[in-house]
Amino acid sequence: MIDLVLERRFATPLSAELVRTLSEAAESCFSLHRVAWEGSLLARDGRRMVCRFRAPDVESARNALRQAGAEITTLWPGTIHDAPGLDTGALAAANVLVERAFAAPVSLAAIQAREDAGAACLQNHRVRFVRTLFSRDAKRMLCLYRAPDAESVRLAQHQAGMPLERVWAFQTILPGLPVDSTPVP
Repeated sequence: MIDLVLERRFATPLSAELVRTLSEAAESCFSLHRVAWEGSLLARDGRRMVCRFRAPDVESARNALRQAGAEITTLWPGTIHDAPGLDTGALAAANVLVERAFAAPVSLAAIQAREDAGAACLQNHRVRFVRTLFSRDAKRMLCLYRAPDAESVRLAQHQAGMPLERVWAFQTILPGLPVDSTPVP
């Protein structure tokens, strides 16, 4: 099984309850193709979402999502990297996502070294790194942080000289848990 990330945008905002309902309604399609929905991160404005799945391969997930009626624009295989010593509480407290895109493949170690060099900037803005989702082609990265707000993360990233496309606050939606109190997938 591999980890997959689906990135979506919406003209009309979605609610967390609708995302949960649609995901649960798709369960039979997911089951048929051996795809497991691990959870979703929905932007606070409801117009952007990242979903994580486990599946045998990309095509299985693509087929399951199509049969469930989901639009598939950006679906990629990746790896998950947690902060050293990460505890469940820190993971559950993540609330801001940073999108990074690279024209040429990058190494995770090189990006991590840059972030480590800028650690004081993160600390000054009360920003704590939690998790990275890194594409297998090494051209896409989504990083989760715990911070007072998205602007704190944006400032810290800028001061640390980190590349970024966009920064947004999110709420987590997980299978079987109430929308208000879910840890990060």
